[in-house]
Amino acid sequence: MPGLTQAILLLAAAVLVVPILKRFGLAAVLGYLVAGVLIGPWGLKLVGEPEQILQTTEFGVVLLMFVIGLELQPSRLWVLRRAVFGLGGAQVVLCSLALGSIAMACGLSWEAAAVVGVSLSMSSTAFVLQMLAEKNQLTTQYGRDAFAVLLFQDLSVIPVLAALPWLSPGHVDQSGIPLWMSLLALVAIIAAGRFLLRPAFGLVARAKSRDLLTMATLLVVTGTAWLMEAAGLSMSLGAFVAGVLLADSEFRHEVEANIEPFKGVLLGMFFVAVGLSANMGLLVAKPLLVVLLAVGLMVVKALILWGIERVAGATGKVSRRFAVYLCQGGEFAFVLLSLADEGRILPQATAQLLSLAVTLSMALTPFVVLGHERIIVPWREKRATREFDELPELDNPVIVAGFGRFGQVVARMLRSKRIKATLLEISPDQVDFVKRFGNQVYYGDASRVDLLRAAGADKAKVFVLAIDDIPASIKTAETVREHFPHLKIFARARNRFHYYRLMDLGVESAVRETFPASVELGIDVLEALGTTRLDAERTGRIFRQHDEALLQRQMAIYHDEDKLIQASRDAMQELEALFEADEIPSEPAPYHPAEAR
Repeated sequence: MPGLTQAILLLAAAVLVVPILKRFGLAAVLGYLVAGVLIGPWGLKLVGEPEQILQTTEFGVVLLMFVIGLELQPSRLWVLRRAVFGLGGAQVVLCSLALGSIAMACGLSWEAAAVVGVSLSMSSTAFVLQMLAEKNQLTTQYGRDAFAVLLFQDLSVIPVLAALPWLSPGHVDQSGIPLWMSLLALVAIIAAGRFLLRPAFGLVARAKSRDLLTMATLLVVTGTAWLMEAAGLSMSLGAFVAGVLLADSEFRHEVEANIEPFKGVLLGMFFVAVGLSANMGLLVAKPLLVVLLAVGLMVVKALILWGIERVAGATGKVSRRFAVYLCQGGEFAFVLLSLADEGRILPQATAQLLSLAVTLSMALTPFVVLGHERIIVPWREKRATREFDELPELDNPVIVAGFGRFGQVVARMLRSKRIKATLLEISPDQVDFVKRFGNQVYYGDASRVDLLRAAGADKAKVFVLAIDDIPASIKTAETVREHFPHLKIFARARNRFHYYRLMDLGVESAVRETFPASVELGIDVLEALGTTRLDAERTGRIFRQHDEALLQRQMAIYHDEDKLIQASRDAMQELEALFEADEIPSEPAPYHPAEAR
């Protein structure tokens, strides 16, 4: 089949299948795998020669390794060092030992068992990060810990790729190059890249052509990968080295942005090719064995992952999610098992069987995550509902409800003046997290009268309402206003409508959380464009006064959308007329860099 026809079929399958599965809440990577199986030898048989396609699309993994190398700035690694080398190191070592021991018990040699253990210990970087990003969970504790573990796994692949040729019979790779020559070539490539890459990219950047910079990036990736392969090492190792060499350069972000589309497309096609090359005949011939291998892999990894996260001090809720997301095999297992097959470390039948088990584990992961969220989480939360903290007798003058990013700033300012405050927070995870930094925060629902009494609301003077959730904020304000009318409420408003609701309840002072910062930023922008600092601050002051007056006027009509829209249009015209009458120039003064802040 002509190459163009194959490319069209691969792209068409991905474009059709991936959106369908995503509508059911499943990850895009699963869609790529399914698309490959559908059009491959065990599906509609539209595409043949999956091995050739897999070799071509493996360049997606090469580009992934390059981007991972770009991310490995020493400063970033230092910040994440405990999670990366602690959690990540424990996960790779323990999973490799456990899975390798099982492989040896099944009759494999120690070399083959070592490769199997390390290969299966890897999780799918592309798969997990995409699932976490789609669910907006990358910033959660288990999301951050998962990223750290995946980062260490990616790092650990490098020495494994370098050592793999010398585990094969004869300890010589397929090119016949001895170890010392390969290591010498690696050192020479690193030294040359360190001294040549930045000047070369600087020369290309001075041409001010984005296309040329993209071509230079692809040249560096492909050239380094080719040199590494010629030296008897892997292409992925070469791409990773190139990325690390550019990680601290001023071109890192531009290079990453240029390479991202190529990486995404080729990595997607790599998963399609994995689906194409999956020997579904083994699943038909030995369904029980394949399923047992996949499920056994996920169970062993999940237990180890859960255990190390618990030892690290995480809650059961965090540990479960951490284990569920990382329990599958990864894309590097395909690469390592394929190289082990080529190097005669593993029998071909064993490599194919394990690759199919890894594929099945990846396919099962979205369903495992879905089942955990819909079955395990409600059951566990119902069985193990955490009791609210028992508050001691407190008579602090301030109560802060909501100890997120907003409430923390207020509490820190009070603490700087040695004013005691009682801190309440409804999220148990947030309470446990901030307590690690030495904060005395109580877990409880600030909308409950009994909890407020225990917090000393009868004796307090000020109530700071910093709750992020709007309905919970309104409910709390109603409770405080009804049962503790002497308290002065200072509230955080998420937006104008939240502000209106709080004012309706008689809240004395409410601050729209983004408004002051937005005005300050606007002042800085005006100054950077040439307006004097005095005029910029005057503009900000007039704008602030006008908007606050408008806010008060619109309170009476905020229930009527049509009137509110018309009032906003009138207010804009009024503001423009106000600036014209105040003789603020409509054209900014000439821009002088020396005057910009």
